[in-house]
Amino acid sequence: MELTIKGKKRQLNFGVGFVRNLDQKYGMANTAGFNLGLALTKAIPALRSYDPAVLAEVIQCACGTSVSLADVDAFLDNPDTDIEKVFDDVLKELSEANAVKLAVKKLKG
Repeated sequence: MELTIKGKKRQLNFGVGFVRNLDQKYGMANTAGFNLGLALTKAIPALRSYDPAVLAEVIQCACGTSVSLADVDAFLDNPDTDIEKVFDDVLKELSEANAVKLAVKKLKG
């Protein structure tokens, strides 16, 4: 999937590295401070609920380090961006990406 953010085409990758990025930034930590992951488990229902903050975080993590969260926010806030289509496209890509499609399928219910 590709989005043009701040005038530059950005390739979104929803592989294992994406899950790792999401877990590092938004995963749950236990009382001992160990990251338990689970960010994807929290993100999928939020995306289905059309939460724009989660959409921005997912896009940023899928871009790796090539884009800032502020740039993604500006992209989503732009009235020329069809945000509903972006949500639908991201969910579609997540449901087809080998690393995360099983989680998407299991969290569908």
